[in-house]
Amino acid sequence: MNIAFFLVPKDDVIYFSPHHTMRQALERMEFHRYSAVPLVDDHGKYVGTITEGDLLWKLKHSPEIGFENAHKVQLKDVPQHMMIHPVRINQQMQDLITLATNQNFVPVLDDNEVFIGIIRRREIIDYCFKLWQSEQKV
Repeated sequence: MNIAFFLVPKDDVIYFSPHHTMRQALERMEFHRYSAVPLVDDHGKYVGTITEGDLLWKLKHSPEIGFENAHKVQLKDVPQHMMIHPVRINQQMQDLITLATNQNFVPVLDDNEVFIGIIRRREIIDYCFKLWQSEQKV
């Protein structure tokens, strides 16, 4: 099966630039209730994923920032503690499933390393469940 079938296109994905601020990230993540959001640079390249934990650790280790100054810190200055690995659009389903076991979503890149969207773990689980159900009927 082609993994493009599961793709949530970039236009439908919340993502940040490394130049967004911690405050922007915190507010938008809270509004959408996301715990992790992809980072995409000015050239459209995937450069990582910022998580709630990354933001909290930055605040903990930089008490001078506090929430009132979070608008002064860009996401590029927040260390990322989890590596959310991407897949290329032409990779096999097995590659996708392997990554999705440890990630809520899998960023998807085109042949030029440009971020084109994500695949959410729930769609993969739903696909696997339906496949399992169809095999049970045989």
